[in-house]
Amino acid sequence: MDIQLSIAGRRDLSAQIYQQLRAAIVEGRLPPGSRLPSTRDLAWQLGVSRKTTLEVYDRLVAEGFLDGRTGNGTFVAQGLASAPPRKSTRGVVALKPARIWRRVPEALSLPKPGERLPYDYLGGVTDKALFQPAPWRKSVAHALRVQARGRGIYRDPAGEQELRLAIARYIGFSRGVACNWQDVIATQGAQQAIDLAARVMVSPGDTVVVEEPGYPPVRSSLLAQGARVVSVPVDEEGLRVDRLPEHARLVYVTPSHQFPLGMPMSLERRWALLAWARRRGALIVEDDYDGEFRFEGRPVESLKSLDRDGVVAYVGTFSKTLFPELRIGYVVPPASLAEDFLKAKQINDWHGCSLTQAALGHYMLDGEFGRHLRRVQKHYAQRREVLLEHLRGPLSPWLEPIAPVAGIHMAAFLRDGLTEAMVIAKARRASIGLYGIAGFYAGRRVRQGLLFGYGDMPVEAIETSLSALRALLEK
Repeated sequence: MDIQLSIAGRRDLSAQIYQQLRAAIVEGRLPPGSRLPSTRDLAWQLGVSRKTTLEVYDRLVAEGFLDGRTGNGTFVAQGLASAPPRKSTRGVVALKPARIWRRVPEALSLPKPGERLPYDYLGGVTDKALFQPAPWRKSVAHALRVQARGRGIYRDPAGEQELRLAIARYIGFSRGVACNWQDVIATQGAQQAIDLAARVMVSPGDTVVVEEPGYPPVRSSLLAQGARVVSVPVDEEGLRVDRLPEHARLVYVTPSHQFPLGMPMSLERRWALLAWARRRGALIVEDDYDGEFRFEGRPVESLKSLDRDGVVAYVGTFSKTLFPELRIGYVVPPASLAEDFLKAKQINDWHGCSLTQAALGHYMLDGEFGRHLRRVQKHYAQRREVLLEHLRGPLSPWLEPIAPVAGIHMAAFLRDGLTEAMVIAKARRASIGLYGIAGFYAGRRVRQGLLFGYGDMPVEAIETSLSALRALLEK
């Protein structure tokens, strides 16, 4: 039988031939019982080696698509059901997900690789130009040597001991979180840590609380667990504890640097929230993101450092201190839930990448992480200062900044008469990427505003872009 095959380039020849032959069999273009050319003839037709066609035939025979008969040839196996042609959509089964997924919002829209405006205030982005690769390469090389001496087995679901020890020392010194390395569970970012808390504490129909405005992926994670998500507003002192529902099982907060508005939770509110959780038997998930970069006053106490009743799960990440691609975070759950968090982690993905965990542990214990933080803190402080000067000065007729004491982004409310869509569109025409805060509200917004992420914006770029923005708004 004549087979119409084509070779595009000379790479992966056996894969190309295999895929085309398999598709012809599955789609019925080569019906059961059809005799195929010999491997020698097919190799001659395609201009490839016989070894290549032998590999393809052997693989299709092993998978049951072909039947090799010694001395008689190779045939398409009998009893194969043909699939409809690829271009046809008729007969395709429209599978329906569980009803709960109808409540979960669409995934976040992320910039495409290589897509970037010259001046882009995207939040949650770090400046890789400030990251020195040589110490990191040294730590990765160390991790590779250690792994080469070990066995090829599954690792501890809680993560590599070296990293957990480094995290325990770091948060004990910087955030007053008293814990042993055994109390730390390494996760794939803060999002997984929050997901673990939801898995452990939330049953379908349970009430949980998030901040309003707040971080959308957390709301999605809780909805995916079947929770009834209640948005509780924040004010200048943080979460309104007096507005918490009676029977909430879990409360998610960002007390050191509220996301996205930026204000810290007052000490009075912290004590009130801890007392509320103690009375209700609820879990507080404290996301301490961006707490490393503080620019004014003394560090605010973490909820975990104030917790005497074991009601706080402390969550952190290295996405804002190093870079998001690393995908390493951590959680320190209450002692009463530690075993359950560990079971949830093992069920979720068993454990994260042991190589990057070991490398980060070495990087931290070797002092490189501390040196990195001190170095980038200076740059971020300068950028924050320049941004504030513009928002409080030339841009003040249109913008009212909420000056955060920590973090690498800043929110600003728009003055009356302006809308997010209007300002964003104007800025984009000047190659300036601005982003509204509308997407962080689950209910009706109180005010229009913008979020300025300055982690990846050098001082010169901030100066140039905000001067251009002022000129645009004056028109």
